[in-house]
Amino acid sequence: MKNHTTSLKAGDNAPDFKAKDQNGKIVSLKDYAGKKLVLYFYPKDNTPTCTVEACNLRDNYSALKKKGYAILGVSADEEKKHLKFIEKFDLPFSLLADVDMKVIKAYNIWGTKQFMGRIFDGINRTTFVIDEKGKVEKVITDVKSKNHTEQILE
Repeated sequence: MKNHTTSLKAGDNAPDFKAKDQNGKIVSLKDYAGKKLVLYFYPKDNTPTCTVEACNLRDNYSALKKKGYAILGVSADEEKKHLKFIEKFDLPFSLLADVDMKVIKAYNIWGTKQFMGRIFDGINRTTFVIDEKGKVEKVITDVKSKNHTEQILE
């Protein structure tokens, strides 16, 4: 069984979104007009693989920033949980609380997954690199949490 993958591809317009960050501030795709954005979706705060991925982006944040990238993480966790996750791991970027799953559904990353023999529905770890004009430049569906920055920059 293969995990569900998004139907979005390079060259598509990135779906607009609005969601609250860890501080309750509304963030939208329009806020990043003229900037390159790494929009990464992950299943859950404080889980082993999601923590490794977030820390890889944190450890390489200055390299990504030098290349002109802003970073936003998205999961269905609520704002308070995101804030604790950010504080615990000293993350230099915002996390969006997509509790109503509007952004997750707009980017088509909710679907059937298989993990340790179990089949269930959930967020498929996926990263979208969006250019300055709001177009999808790259879609990474096979995220390598330990080397995620390399995948983004290659």
